[in-house]
Amino acid sequence: MLIRYEMPADIDAIHDLTLIAFAPMPYSEGTEAEIIRKLRANDDLTISLVAEEEGEILGHVAFSPVTIDGVYGGWFGLGPISVKPERQRQGIGKALIVRGLELLKESGAAGCALIGNPDIYSRVGFSSDGQLTYLDLDKRFVQRIVFRGTTPSGMLQFAPAFETPNPT
Repeated sequence: MLIRYEMPADIDAIHDLTLIAFAPMPYSEGTEAEIIRKLRANDDLTISLVAEEEGEILGHVAFSPVTIDGVYGGWFGLGPISVKPERQRQGIGKALIVRGLELLKESGAAGCALIGNPDIYSRVGFSSDGQLTYLDLDKRFVQRIVFRGTTPSGMLQFAPAFETPNPT
């Protein structure tokens, strides 16, 4: 399996993969594929990686800038992340996340935050101390990993693409 940056020829495959991966998820509103398109259009798709095997895209992960209490500070958000349903639970998502985090750290990022299941994301170093918040969501789902500097506290805000998604 090869993990690489997305290329223009991958855009439709990423869109289709994201739709398929999130379709059965009860927490999904079906907006994830459009969020990725908007991140790309707004130049907020800082890192976009695909997992490819024999020419087929099996997974994708996006990283984009976030603010904490309105301040950028070198922080990024992880997501959406998608893996073909029949290839989930085989380490593809984890490999994408680990590589993305390495690239962020190498670029000088302060850290990365996400909204997600602590049982899953703690496996790659994310945790919650309750200091980051997101809307009225349970604080244990608002997680972060610090690369440098102090541990952040305050309201997490994702890129504008996350605010007004239009389902496709």
